[in-house]
Amino acid sequence: MPRPTGNVRLKAARVAAGFNSQQDLADALTKAASHLGIRGLSVGVRQVRRWESDSPPWPQPDCQRVLVHLLGQSMDMLGFTPPWGSDGPKPEHIRRAMVGGGAAALGLAVVPGQAVAAPQPATAGADFEAVTRSHRRLYWSVAPTKLHPAVIAHATLGCALLPETTDSTRRTLAAALGETYLLAGRIEFFDLREPSTANDTLLLALQAAGEADDALLGSAIIAHMAFVPGWVGDRDAALERMIAARTYARRAPASAEFLAWLDAVEAECETRCGNTRTALHLISHAEDALTAGNEHASPEWMDWFSPARLAAFKGNTQMIAGHLPQARETLLGALDAMAPGEEKQRTVVYGDLAAVEATSGNPEQACKYASQALDQLAITWYATGMDRVREVRRALTPYQHERCVRDYDDRLYDWSTTVRALSR
Repeated sequence: MPRPTGNVRLKAARVAAGFNSQQDLADALTKAASHLGIRGLSVGVRQVRRWESDSPPWPQPDCQRVLVHLLGQSMDMLGFTPPWGSDGPKPEHIRRAMVGGGAAALGLAVVPGQAVAAPQPATAGADFEAVTRSHRRLYWSVAPTKLHPAVIAHATLGCALLPETTDSTRRTLAAALGETYLLAGRIEFFDLREPSTANDTLLLALQAAGEADDALLGSAIIAHMAFVPGWVGDRDAALERMIAARTYARRAPASAEFLAWLDAVEAECETRCGNTRTALHLISHAEDALTAGNEHASPEWMDWFSPARLAAFKGNTQMIAGHLPQARETLLGALDAMAPGEEKQRTVVYGDLAAVEATSGNPEQACKYASQALDQLAITWYATGMDRVREVRRALTPYQHERCVRDYDDRLYDWSTTVRALSR
């Protein structure tokens, strides 16, 4: 029988970099992690032995970053294959970035002995950040299918610019790149209903935030990642990510609003997992946090949360818990408190109000609220809002022969709405 050769690519890269034994590489990786600011990463010889085996496991993101940094090659060149396969059905921006090993994708790979060029002026970070800020504002009014390609193109530019910057310019650009990938991930999850792609994009966002050493941005990204398992009822995975998000938030001055939002995210995950009592307790804690406040201001990029948004979270949970009168009151209050520019969230609230009325045996009022949601969706598409509208129609099944429901069906299943609704 021929003797297994193992991961010869990693072995060759190790020896070429001057590490004659697996222990030497393990020690060097642990030391490099500390220099890169990666806290608590310790690589042992057993881990290196597994990486050099015939079936090397796909390393965790921090390990990927250190391997690429130390050995100067991308993950595929080091003999690793991602769990989804190098030719898996990934969007191009994810496939290039993730197969490249994260750090290389963000321009962080450094060949030993090779200096990093930095031809970009000190203004590059602020200039890149200005476009990121514009995309953030455009999210609330531009159709997601139009905005998403522009955001991804901007992220690609950021990856190209990052190795050409240093010091504060590099940190500014990396933070803006993290926010750009966060926006792309939000569009993919909430607007385009592509949770798997969103999770991978958010991982790129997290790596960029790490390069900027921006703990609060990292917390926001991880909390968004909790939505992915939370919405499919995987409570353990969602709560694990929320623990990580709260840990990162403790490392930075977090505003009361930010901490309340973390409670709201966890509450939504608990609601999706059927734990409405726990969710309502978390929302109550968030309300107390907002009332008490603290001395810290929220970051500029946190434009997705407000007391009205928290009320919308609460009303949805109350509805699912069967507290219909309370849900109606809460949702109407949230609707009244919403500011101009919150149209996407308004569609969700209209949908929840419609569901409350359908469950309460008021089909005519349910159809009225659902039609208002459709009015807004015709102006600003939002997949999450459309999901609510579809849930309402299922709740109206007992009344489907009534005139108001038939009229609503005519509206729901016009040509444009039908194509969008049935493509999800």
